[in-house]
Amino acid sequence: MTVRTRITALLTAVAITPAAGCAAQNADLVSVGSTGSPSPAASPTAAPTQPAPHHLGPSSRLDEIRAAGTMTVCTTGDYRPFTYLDPTTKQYTGIDITMAKDLAASLEVDIEWVKTSWPTLMQDAINRCDIAVGGISINTARAQRAFFSAPIIEEGKTPITLCENVEKYDTIEEINQPGVRSITPVGGTNEKFADKNYPQGTIIRWDDNNTIFDQIIAGKADVMTTDASETVWVAKTHPELCAVHPDKPFDYFGKAYLLPRGDVVFKEYVDTWLTMAKKGGTWDAATKPWFGDVKLD
Repeated sequence: MTVRTRITALLTAVAITPAAGCAAQNADLVSVGSTGSPSPAASPTAAPTQPAPHHLGPSSRLDEIRAAGTMTVCTTGDYRPFTYLDPTTKQYTGIDITMAKDLAASLEVDIEWVKTSWPTLMQDAINRCDIAVGGISINTARAQRAFFSAPIIEEGKTPITLCENVEKYDTIEEINQPGVRSITPVGGTNEKFADKNYPQGTIIRWDDNNTIFDQIIAGKADVMTTDASETVWVAKTHPELCAVHPDKPFDYFGKAYLLPRGDVVFKEYVDTWLTMAKKGGTWDAATKPWFGDVKLD
């Protein structure tokens, strides 16, 4: 065979190959019958379908907690009925303490408690803890830095005072008067409310939330405006004091648990657990020792 013949044969083979490829592709669509007319092709035998890999989605704090076997929980320990650290026993009690224990049990992990304060709550919640609990009010400033769970309770600010003075201090206008002494803890939403609404009155800032109501009983303060849930508990434990219209507070907000910002997986889990806890009686059992028969939902 001459060189030219070899080249011609090679070019012919190259030209035929694409056509053969196209024919093979078309054969997947139709087959040619004995008469030359197209007829539906038999389905080719496909390779056995492999099960898709099992993905749990994006990594989450939820996975980290379960892997570590421990959930770190920030709480102030000074805001009954939600969180209280007994100075003698060094044990935490409160509604949110009970609920956090139930959440940990659902994950089959232990709890590591992290003591925080109201001024450092957000910093500690972000940098030191998986979740923060303890009567934490929902507001937009906090929501800019962290996720909130679904609300555990919806309420608002209302006064508490000596029972004989309920009618004297049942409006903002009556409390916002010269000579009226409003006491408030430092660093939380109560202080912000007092500063905003009682500029004409006297504001007493108190560092110890566990002894703040004793100041009203002792006559060193006239009134405190705080969360309705707290006034219900205080009135239950201090017969000298009465909650002023806790069912009709001055404003509205919810309380919830602080969670890592952006972690949708963990938030969905906590919200699912919380719904089950509220519908299944866990929440009622946690609140009854503190609220008695009063329902605050």
